[in-house]
Amino acid sequence: MIKPLIIPVLLATSCTFSAWAETPQANDPPAFKTFQVGKLAVTSLHDKDNVFPNDAKILGVDVGEKAVADVLSAAGAPTDSIKLSVDGLLVREGQKNILIDTGLGPKAKGQLVESLEKSGLKPEQITDVLITHVHGDHIGGLVTADGKQQFPNAEVQISAPDWKWLQTMPNMAELVKVIKPQVKTFAPGDKVLPDIRSVPLPGHTPGHVGYQIVSGKQRILDIGDSVHSAIVSLAKPQWAISFDNDRAEGIANRKALLAKLAADHELIFAPHFPYPGVGYIRSKGDHYIFEPAK
Repeated sequence: MIKPLIIPVLLATSCTFSAWAETPQANDPPAFKTFQVGKLAVTSLHDKDNVFPNDAKILGVDVGEKAVADVLSAAGAPTDSIKLSVDGLLVREGQKNILIDTGLGPKAKGQLVESLEKSGLKPEQITDVLITHVHGDHIGGLVTADGKQQFPNAEVQISAPDWKWLQTMPNMAELVKVIKPQVKTFAPGDKVLPDIRSVPLPGHTPGHVGYQIVSGKQRILDIGDSVHSAIVSLAKPQWAISFDNDRAEGIANRKALLAKLAADHELIFAPHFPYPGVGYIRSKGDHYIFEPAK
């Protein structure tokens, strides 16, 4: 058991902060929670909570808001809105401090750096940054409010297809310019660090990946944005989400991944699930549920 220690199609040019830029919720302070995975300390870092209207513009784009409301109601959740967290994952591996995804960044009022500092580390102490994909809520935190490298001593690893895609986005040109000296690319599926391998999870972006973190007989999989809502995406994995670059491929990946996770009982980190987003996917009848780690 993993025990807490005290912790239409999306276009390339539409990868902006706008959908995630609402004001943080009143009960949404910086936070961290650490889990032991083998010999590794793995820490969930909170960036921000956002509440979106249930208007079928993000989730349920192919079925409408009434169908989404029915799923939310069955789970005892509000039917007029959908709450999604934004979180990152910190892995301490020997002398390395590895950050997986960086949140929205200060311009969008992300709090990941504050959460990191509460956990005992400063941005300069991050040695490696691993990016699941290049949407703004995962790479916005790579730069400071004044446009400098947020993690100046880190190598930033991004899949080659996503790095190529990012460089086509005019609205990301300044970010690309700032981080370019730090960037190292890899092919989805490559081992990126001694205990961490990238896992191809296609559909969301051209090079969207997860990260399999292994220590001894224990492991945890960061699933990136294969799944968004812990309610809607698990009840109806066959429903499209507007953020997916290739909706059909995103649906196929989500269905296959959830089936595998439910069968394998593998520990996961889902950056948009309710904080801290660490737990298990379980089968329940004809759908899935999320069981937080204890």
